[in-house]
Order: sequence, then C-alpha cells, then structure tokens
Amino acid sequence: MSRGSTGYDRHITIFSPEGRLYQVEYAFKAAKSNGSTAVAVRGPDAVCFVTQHKVPDKLTDPSSVTQIYTITKHIGMLVMGMLGDARSLVQKARSESAEFRFKYGYEVPVHHLARVLADQAQVYTQHAYMRPLGVIPILIAMDEERGPQLFKVDPAGYFVGYKATAAGVKETEAVSILEKKLKSGAGSNQNEMLELAISTLQHVLGEDLKASDIEVGLASAHNAGHFRVLTRTELDEHLAAISEKE
Repeated sequence: MSRGSTGYDRHITIFSPEGRLYQVEYAFKAAKSNGSTAVAVRGPDAVCFVTQHKVPDKLTDPSSVTQIYTITKHIGMLVMGMLGDARSLVQKARSESAEFRFKYGYEVPVHHLARVLADQAQVYTQHAYMRPLGVIPILIAMDEERGPQLFKVDPAGYFVGYKATAAGVKETEAVSILEKKLKSGAGSNQNEMLELAISTLQHVLGEDLKASDIEVGLASAHNAGHFRVLTRTELDEHLAAISEKE
C-alpha cells in the first residue's frame, strides 16, 4: 500500500522532521490548561501533596470540584489537567486496583499502579487515533515494605519515584525551591513536611493562601498508612504555623 493510501498514515503516529511528537506536546500543555500548580513532598514517615482548589465560576458548588481522589484506602492520586480526562484516569486506576486485589488477595502496591498507568499512557502515544490524556497524575501511598512512596506519571508514559516534585504552571519554580529546602534538611517530620509543601505553593504563587484555596492529601504511618484529605481546621492550623515562622 502506498504511503498516501487511505488507512495508512491515519493509523500510525507521525513524528515531525525535527523528531517532535506533537500530540504528546499538546497533552503536556493540556495538563496545565486549568492554570493550577501542585506540590508533593515525601518525608520519613509520611507523604503528601497540595494543590490549588480552583472553582470555575461563582455559581459552581466548591464541594463538587476536586483534583484529589482516593484510589484505595492506602493510595491517593492528585490529577493535574483536564477534569474529564482526570475522571477517566481515576476510574481506570480504581478498576486496576480492584482487579489486582481480587486476583492476588492484597492491595495493589503504588509503584505497580504507577507503572500500569504509565504503560497505558505510552500506548496512547503509539497511534494517531488514540489521544493521549491531557493530565499528569501524582500518586502517594504508605507502602508496607517500602514506606512512603511518591510517583508522577506524564502523558508520554514516563514515571519515576520522587523525594519531592511539582506539576502545573509553576512547576519549574516549585522544583527549584524544593531542591534548596530539602538540601537544608527541611521536612524531617510530618508537620514540617506538610508545611514545606504548603509554603512552597504559597511562595511560587506569590500570595497568602486560605484553607479554602487549597486541597491537601496525606498518607501517614500515624494513620495506619491510610490516605486522607485534610480538613479545613487542620489546614488553618498549618497555615497559622507557617505565618508564625515567616
């Protein structure tokens, strides 16, 4: 079949002459389309992530909008990007987790789930008729054998474990701050780790945040390794502690 024949080019992924894969580049841009930034930090006995709580307009019920999802009782996922794609990915993650538990009799390890999501994302880059999801998920969990775990998966299918990471519009600035603070020994306990993540987000946004402006997810050894979302009261306490230090 000739290159110009129907049924050939539209079923393969085309690289540009410069070697660029535009559909993946567009997916990375889409992951930043909502204008949010997220920060994640791993400590010695806990791991957390924090992101902006953005509501589309004044008529939207804030409680119906979130970027943080519970996958299993131990795994939490923050998804940056297009809300529809995020919900599709969350459904996939929950389905894979349930299938793993049914097959093997124990909860899916977070590193395995991250690999499954990365493999799926990579498959989406191989065919022109498959659109890569415009999202970047960050997964956290307390693993029984490995302790606190933090992974980020990108639309190209790349994933790796982190001590700290960021995603979104201000990703580069946040990573730079995290590198400096972790080098100085910050985040040595759960409270310090949480306040490091929140203060980093505040710094890159250049504004003082209220409890209603952010969402924070935490997986901690102090809570039997279970994942949970912090309450407004807890957020107020951490924000007050940050203000006192500054």
